Amino acid sequence: MRVLLGLGGNLGNVPAAFAAAAGALAGRFRLLGCSGLWRTAPIGPPQPEFLNAALLVEADVDLLRILAICQHLEVAAGRSRGAEERFGPRALDIDLLLARDLVVESAALTLPHPRLAERRFVLLPAGELVPDWVHPRLHRTLPDLAATVAAADQPCRRAEPFPPVGCR
Repeated sequence: MRVLLGLGGNLGNVPAAFAAAAGALAGRFRLLGCSGLWRTAPIGPPQPEFLNAALLVEADVDLLRILAICQHLEVAAGRSRGAEERFGPRALDIDLLLARDLVVESAALTLPHPRLAERRFVLLPAGELVPDWVHPRLHRTLPDLAATVAAADQPCRRAEPFPPVGCR
């Protein structure tokens, strides 16, 4: 199964945190691609701008196992969900965004990510990787959805390539 992951962070050396997470994921799954890094204005309390990116992995484990691995990588990067402010600064955030044509509704996981269509800073890097993927509930491609979110409300700009980790 192919799974699209979103990465975000704005504390510490974020490119290094992204590279470490991507390297760890590549050690467990097949890493099919990485978007570039995007600089984005924060949503929430005053804080530094974020870097965002997307990864595409192919995994032969269930989605809850992928989620657990991603949460472990967040903790390893210094994230403490219980101690942080909602939408506040963090070293690393990894979200499961989409598994092509799959809808999941459970207490532990919702796919597509419930706020995917509202987040330009997620849609732009994701659309870079899988421009033809269609949101299974909204029936629109990721780039089409990105075009519906006002750029003035969520400023994003392509910053640089993803740190080298064997991305295609």
